[in-house]
Amino acid sequence: MNIIHLPAGDGDGPSAQDLASIEREWPLIEAELALLDAEIAYITAGPAASALDRRRVRRAQRRVLTVGRELTADQAVADGAA
Repeated sequence: MNIIHLPAGDGDGPSAQDLASIEREWPLIEAELALLDAEIAYITAGPAASALDRRRVRRAQRRVLTVGRELTADQAVADGAA
């Protein structure tokens, strides 16, 4: 027996275009989540943070910048083709 009663879909969900946009931006979202994980690990390590922890944060920052730059370039090409 289902105890959660949900109304029938009313069309307020994401459109196909919204889902395609999320799919296109997913590598950036994933890179940002990895950066957040690295920053949390660094902060929680406190004074015991090692060089490896700092390197992990820097690597994650570079990944976010690289993926963001690639996404921007891809979008510029797509806009130029349209």
